Parts: sequence; C-alpha cells; structure tokens
Amino acid sequence: MVWVKAFLAGFLATLLFHQGVVALFWLAGAIPAAPWNMSPVPPMGVPKVISLAFWGGVWGLPVWWLIRRWSGVRQWSAALVAGAIGPTAVAMLVVFPLKGLDVNSTTVIGGLLVNGAWGIGVACFMRWLFRL
Repeated sequence: MVWVKAFLAGFLATLLFHQGVVALFWLAGAIPAAPWNMSPVPPMGVPKVISLAFWGGVWGLPVWWLIRRWSGVRQWSAALVAGAIGPTAVAMLVVFPLKGLDVNSTTVIGGLLVNGAWGIGVACFMRWLFRL
C-alpha cells in the first residue's frame, strides 16, 4: 500500500509543485510553454499534464524508496537532490534527444529547479497527506 501512496504522492506533486514552478517561470516570461497543458498526447490522447503526472507518479516510487529511511532535514535534502537529479538526467539524456529537443544549460538548470521542487512535493505529500 505504501507504494500506491508513493505513486499518488509523485502524481500530485507533479500537478502542484512541478507545474507550480513551471507556472512561476511562465508568468515571469522565462519559458514559452504554459503550465497544466491539456493538449492530448499520443498514443491514448490523454492531456499532456496527466501524462506528465503519471510519469511523476512512477518517479515517486524510487524517490520515496531513497528518502524513506531519513527524517527531518536529511529527508528534505534527499528529496530535493533525488527529485532534481534523477528525472532531470533522464529527461536531458533520453527524452529530449528522442524528441529532438535542445539540451543546454538553461534547460538543465530549469529542469533541476522544477524537478527539485517536485521532489520536495513528493516528501510533503508522503508526510502530510498520508502521514508516513
């Protein structure tokens, strides 16, 4: 049951924390893509933000596995680092090249910030909403 909760924490952290930081970047004019994109994506035509949240849920499993043994500042720090590094590395080294997107210092730094916030969100949801 804890792994279902970790998936839900990752899913919800994507919708609130990840997309919240994307919204701040977008409102500041730093990125062209609006948050909470509802455009359908192949192959099933689900909204882009829901697809992203699904993968956030999948990423919630290893992040929770890594951070679950700590508490306090160590857990928050681990959530920030694990959230920032893991998903950003996969995005920049695998996803972006497959989609033909440019990888540069701006996208890497933006990815680290957005995904780091997501990692904090996973820890928040696991601790506060699910009392784990």
